[in-house]
Amino acid sequence: MQTGTSYIAIFEQARPRLLGLAYRILGSRADAEDAVQDTFIKWQQQNADQIANPAAWLTSACSRRCIDLLRAAYRKRVDYVGTWLPEPIQQGATLEAENAALASSLSTAFLLMLERLSPKERAAYLLHDIFDMPYPEVAAALDITEVACRKLVSRAKRNVELSQARHVTPDRRQRQLLAAFESAITSGSAAGLMPLLADDIRLTADGGGKVSALLHVLHGMQPVSEFLVAKLGLWWRDCQWQQVVINGGHGFIISQNGAISAAISFAYDRQYRLSDVFIMRNPQKLALLTQVAIR
Repeated sequence: MQTGTSYIAIFEQARPRLLGLAYRILGSRADAEDAVQDTFIKWQQQNADQIANPAAWLTSACSRRCIDLLRAAYRKRVDYVGTWLPEPIQQGATLEAENAALASSLSTAFLLMLERLSPKERAAYLLHDIFDMPYPEVAAALDITEVACRKLVSRAKRNVELSQARHVTPDRRQRQLLAAFESAITSGSAAGLMPLLADDIRLTADGGGKVSALLHVLHGMQPVSEFLVAKLGLWWRDCQWQQVVINGGHGFIISQNGAISAAISFAYDRQYRLSDVFIMRNPQKLALLTQVAIR
């Protein structure tokens, strides 16, 4: 029989992976932590002598709990005020090149693309393509046949490929964009930023109905650049700007009088032009914006 200490040690070793999986499925740090905690409670109730593969058992339990929570979350979002964005995750100050592909699956654009999938499609795709689980193990984790599992992953892959949401933008290009973006807002001129923007660039903000924010997505180079200079330039020019790694890429945390007022992440097209600006203003989602160990 496993001791209480070894029970905890096994779970803690798996926690970053479970949290990474749960966050990608749910798009919410708070919900992901709830799912992982629920998994831990269930794990404590098991007889470890009867579990041949603890890592697989934990992944399966966490995945199933996430699917239940995601279905409930979809129902709640019907009444969400404005545009919903995933909770931001801060990961430090540097990007590790060897983890770039894994980090790209944390991007806001990728998480939003996953919203188009059914809960089981989302979980199956993440387990197989992001966490490298073979089809038989994914099928067992989701309590479905291997044939059904392969169909789920295949449908999800088609959506991922069509969206082009998952690709890696070079670190140097991201830093160039950050400098131009901050300069446009603080200097009142978008001249240095305009060449880096995609023609169909989008700006999305999430205030959750709790603070002022755009209620609809802003489209196009001219409207977006004018909003950045005229509006954000007025509001953020004298704020504190902190460059961070957020959702797998370089971004900003904006603070005023020591309090975080916004988090900004970006997405790029295949030509490495800026295709999306994501601004998180919802104070509930900003409350957990601290560095976290996540795979």
